[in-house]
Amino acid sequence: MASAVPVTGEAAEVALGEAQAVLALVRDEDRRGRLAALVAALADGEVTDEDAEALEELLELGLQTGRLRALYGPGGEQAALRLYRRLPRGQELTRSADEVTAALAALADGGIERIAIQALGPGAYQLSLAAGGRELSVRLDRQGARLTTVGT
Repeated sequence: MASAVPVTGEAAEVALGEAQAVLALVRDEDRRGRLAALVAALADGEVTDEDAEALEELLELGLQTGRLRALYGPGGEQAALRLYRRLPRGQELTRSADEVTAALAALADGGIERIAIQALGPGAYQLSLAAGGRELSVRLDRQGARLTTVGT
């Protein structure tokens, strides 16, 4: 059974505006069909699992490039970000960030002995911390924040 995410207010305006703008540019029939379905869902005020992936892709691109902020201002950008966090990919990013935060909190009482950040590649970094005889590494990239190493 598909679950639905309500899309209202400023988030609906931003998402619908972006979906319509991209739909006007896309020539590939398969992508046009997905975007047309998304436009219809947004006009109805809710997005189901079938349309969530297209909306996630649209919001990710607009947020990463700064397009949403440039066109809709900080309020539009924040509305889009709140909507994104309610979609499956946004929920997964929030979960992974919460897991990393919990692991970092465990180091807080031990006094940080070492902290380093390493560039792994374009848009990918590794944060390494040592505290209280414990070590952990966190990978930060487009997929979110993930624990890569936890040790003593």
